Amino acid sequence: MPTAEQMWHIFPKESEIPPEWVLHEPEEQSEYLIGGELRRWSGPREKVYSPICLLEDKGPAPKYLGSYPLLTRKEALEALSAAVEAYDSGQGVWPTMPVKERIQHMERFAYCLSQKRDAVVKLLMWEIGKSTVDSAAEFDRTVKYIRDTIDALKELDRNSSRFVIDSGIVAQIRRAPLGVTLCMGPFNYPLNETFTTLIPALLMGNTALVKPAKFGVLLNRPLLEAFRDCFPKGVVNFVYGDGREVISPLMQSGQIDALAFIGSSRVADLLKMQHPKLHRLRAVLGLGAKNPAIILPSADLDLAVRECILGTLSFNGQRCTALKILFVHRSVADVFVSKFCESVLRLPFGMPWIDKVAITPLPEPGKPEILADYVSDAEKTGARVVNPGGGAIYKTFFYPAVLYPVNSRARIYHEEQFGPLVPIVPFSSIEEPTRYIIESVYGQQLSIFGSESTEIAKLLDPAVNQVCRVNLNSQCQRGPDTFPFTGRKDSAYGTLSVSDALKVFSIRTLVAAKLNDLNKTILNDIVNNHRSKFLSHDFIL
Repeated sequence: MPTAEQMWHIFPKESEIPPEWVLHEPEEQSEYLIGGELRRWSGPREKVYSPICLLEDKGPAPKYLGSYPLLTRKEALEALSAAVEAYDSGQGVWPTMPVKERIQHMERFAYCLSQKRDAVVKLLMWEIGKSTVDSAAEFDRTVKYIRDTIDALKELDRNSSRFVIDSGIVAQIRRAPLGVTLCMGPFNYPLNETFTTLIPALLMGNTALVKPAKFGVLLNRPLLEAFRDCFPKGVVNFVYGDGREVISPLMQSGQIDALAFIGSSRVADLLKMQHPKLHRLRAVLGLGAKNPAIILPSADLDLAVRECILGTLSFNGQRCTALKILFVHRSVADVFVSKFCESVLRLPFGMPWIDKVAITPLPEPGKPEILADYVSDAEKTGARVVNPGGGAIYKTFFYPAVLYPVNSRARIYHEEQFGPLVPIVPFSSIEEPTRYIIESVYGQQLSIFGSESTEIAKLLDPAVNQVCRVNLNSQCQRGPDTFPFTGRKDSAYGTLSVSDALKVFSIRTLVAAKLNDLNKTILNDIVNNHRSKFLSHDFIL
């Protein structure tokens, strides 16, 4: 529980920052990448401030981190032209390059990325307030994701290297790129979740436009040279600025072939509706979620509390896979709530560099006040804050609030809070959480805690037809990255994993011929003399 004095001193003086995490100079970014060229920007810029405040004579003030270009419609369309030219209706260097060579480019990029670890991790921490441990984990997971995706592409290509014969027709079936891809990631995982769409899109031969997340922009700056040097010109282009100014003209052009967006369903719908040919737009969308946990009477409560603490409050609950509402059977509710609140009290809170810190400042302006409104609304409908100090606010910091008993009249029951706010709903009949899952507009995941298999089995069959992952006695999560990651209803469109993502950003295409002597001669000549990059028996090891 934070005392008034702790809250006042939660933000450090600049001299108290550990040396390895000091940001010596602001990142004043003037360059942006278009068409293989790092251009210089002399126009308006967006200033970036950290959610981490520093204690000064007049009190805490947000740390200034730097600035980035506010490009205009003109630069956005220039970036689009560069990507369109690089794709060249599928005839460009990159889309026609053999898979083996595209992999070599990506391996070079993975190496260059790994050399920028310290700079990216530090900016990730300062820009979104993520703990140093979690920031490093996000970076390392991204590098691993690139290597795993390369391995998955090799396997996919090996399986496609043979000819298929059926009904007197011989064919080779491979996957071909879609065209120009627009990649837009979220602020909570601005590196990893942007790259989980960008990397497979590039490996499959697409060209790309990247619009960085609204927070976590500057961390891309150390990577611009690597993108320039590791890929042919125009294959990767970065667009900075206000979305209405730079994204709307891209979508309205009709030249975006694939949209990879992770954010809210409202924004995704607005983006898609601006495209003049919706039937031609391929989309993969990671949207909202309100993942519930169901704690049954037979649950191991100590295990359930451990997993639910991680599920609700890891990185302040700012994860789409976070547990955002807990349904607890009335027979164990009082004990569960007591144990849960005790665990919240033990969570370290403060600055991202604190050892094992769990609760850190929030990057979204005004977010603590938004969370406070949820608390006030829930209290009006009969809930109360049951953990000591819950809901305390100081500048960008919000101490976790556990709300109990929450009912369906509260906004927090239905809406995704995306922050350190934990609503707990008591239930008597399993039909109550089941009805919630069915009626929810979201359908990503849920967690079930219990020890009686018969009881759990009754929940599984209806649950898997409402959500895309059911976690037994564990929190909701994305990984491992080889597992499919998607959702039903308003939670997602398309499936991501290291293998699924390669298929999302490509389409099956084939060359087929009747099996006669003439076609045999032609095919043998093309393959044996390596006259085609598509028709090939090459086997990537």
